[in-house]
Amino acid sequence: MTPSWVGRRDVELTVLGSSGGCPGPGNPASGYLVTHDGTAIWLDAGSGTFMRLMEHANPGALDAVVISHVHTDHCADLIALYGYMAYGPSGRIPVPVYVPEGTVEPIAAFVRAEAEHVFFMTLEFHVVADGDEVDVGGIRLRFAAADHPVPTMAVRVEAGGRSLAYSGDTGPGGGYAALAAGADVALCEATMQGERGPQTYPYHLTAAECGMLARDAGVGRLIVTHLAPTLDPETSLAEAAASLGHTPELAVPGMTTTI
Repeated sequence: MTPSWVGRRDVELTVLGSSGGCPGPGNPASGYLVTHDGTAIWLDAGSGTFMRLMEHANPGALDAVVISHVHTDHCADLIALYGYMAYGPSGRIPVPVYVPEGTVEPIAAFVRAEAEHVFFMTLEFHVVADGDEVDVGGIRLRFAAADHPVPTMAVRVEAGGRSLAYSGDTGPGGGYAALAAGADVALCEATMQGERGPQTYPYHLTAAECGMLARDAGVGRLIVTHLAPTLDPETSLAEAAASLGHTPELAVPGMTTTI
């Protein structure tokens, strides 16, 4: 079956999973599919998202994968893609994978992959840093360092005159706010609820901070994501709306939207 996005010139975002920290009931961890004019990019490969990816695209036809950072709720299903591609044969290899510094070694160690291992014949890793830009099949990717305990890259996706800014995981610092400036859509984490205090974890955003960042960056639409599975989404949306000035959207698995 040909995916619905093949041949379409719109930039589309499909949410494969949006749960923060770990998968939740009916909701895989972080993962998104971005498509434009026949190009498909898997943006983060959190736990459970490979199964959802297969519902929307042929994994063997991916043009690239972007991993924001090495935490398992953003990268674990890269191992599933490796297994699918390596032992099929199941599609075009190697698959380009864009990652921040320090990401390749921990993932490769999980499958005990050394230099000549089929893992590195299947996945072709490219380390990106703050300020880097990459073109993938008519889609431009711009990277900025996020505010997180491990090297993490936020990414801005630009194609067809439209733009999507994805935060990955970030605290209030880092380069995501500048990267998101003027974007048509901000896909931004809102891991926590309530006001920030002295004991609040510094490397994630509250829902209110997420809304404030989108407001100050002048984005067209805000899609809130990466809520911990124990949180009430309506509370997070209300807190984000209070600082944004209107109610944002919530990333839910299966959601497809035109950027």
